[in-house]
Order: sequence, then structure tokens, then C-alpha cells
Amino acid sequence: MAKSEDPEKPGRIKQFRMIAQIIKQANPKGMPIVFLSAVGTLAVVVVIGLVTDYLWYSVFLGVLAALTVGLVVFGQLAQKAQYSILHGQTGAAAAVLQGMRGNWQVTPAMAVNRDQDLIHLVIGFPGVVLVSEGPGNRVAKMLAAEKKRVARVVLGVEIYDIQCGDGEGQIPLGKLQRHIMKLPRNLKKPAVNEVKDRLRSLPKNMPMPKGPMPRGARVPRGPKMR
Repeated sequence: MAKSEDPEKPGRIKQFRMIAQIIKQANPKGMPIVFLSAVGTLAVVVVIGLVTDYLWYSVFLGVLAALTVGLVVFGQLAQKAQYSILHGQTGAAAAVLQGMRGNWQVTPAMAVNRDQDLIHLVIGFPGVVLVSEGPGNRVAKMLAAEKKRVARVVLGVEIYDIQCGDGEGQIPLGKLQRHIMKLPRNLKKPAVNEVKDRLRSLPKNMPMPKGPMPRGARVPRGPKMR
């Protein structure tokens, strides 16, 4: 029996229109850049076809190449636009982390202080990753304390601490996914699941802050870990 489609879920064309509006708001020149990149690619391929006497074949290839280039540029601009929307919001790093592909478990706001600085817990093939949001002079002690607390539960497992932000020594929001995906693979899948089980019962340090967490923001997923 065929599954019924969710009536509240927008169709593919409507999703493209929504993303195009986001790009337009963040960068008025964004959609013209997408169009020109596609048309320019088509023109280059057609010119090559004229020179090599394979015009109709080059038109077919040119259309495919133009669509591919246009979609790639569209995706890159959409990602930048969505990051610009998330930037500065409480819990922005958590929204980015939850968009990662692969065997990851993300626990947003594992630790929170009265200034609404956050530490998110990420478990994956590298081991345990603690990601902070907030000024470096405030979150350094939080990260150190949370690292000790987690280390008592996952003995022998590598623990990374990352500060997400625009300060010196911090990882910008737009580079956070890529930075984490480049961490070494220290664990195999059974070990990752074991670490998840160990940390599942670890309570949050403090309740969630009063500030709003980003809602409805869909961050493009990073590359899938094989």
C-alpha cells in the first residue's frame, strides 16, 4: 500500500521557491548569479560544440552541465544565506550540528550558564566532541569542567573541545560542520554506539536558557561519513 504524502510538507518546487526567497533576502544578487552561471556554462559548451562540429551533441551536454552548475551555485548560496540567518541566535551551533550526515548523536545545550553560553555534546567516529557557544573568556572554564565530567563516563575515549564563534581561536559557524567532519576517526561503529549508551544517562548541567533556539532553520547537510 503506497504511503500517503504529508499534506503539510511543501513540494519540491515550493521548497525551491522558499529557498530562493531566502537567498534573495540575504543577497539580492544571488539569484542572478545562479542564472548567469548556468547560462554561461551552456554558452561555453555550445561554443565548444561549434568549434568541434558537434553542435547538437554539445547542446544536450550543455543543458545538463548548466543545470548541474546552477544547482551547485544555488546550494552554496542557500547555505551561506541560512548561516547568515542563524548567526547570532542562541543555539545556532546546535542547528548546524544537527544537520550533519552520518552516525552522529547531538545533544543540544548539555551545559548552560546564566549568560546563556551553551555547550553541545556530539558523539561520533572521532569520539566525543564538545562545542561551545559564547565568548572565549567565558566558555573556556565551562568546556574544561564539562570535559572532566564526560571523561569520568567515557574512560579512554578521545574528547575534543571546540569553541564556535567569531573570536580569536574560535571556529566560525559556517566552518563548524567541515571542521568536525575532518576530525580523525578514532572509533568504529560498535564503539560509537557504546559511548552513546554510556552518555545517554548523563544529565544536563543546567536547564535551557530563556533565549529562543532557532526554529525551522534547515541547514544543508555536510558530507556523509563512510
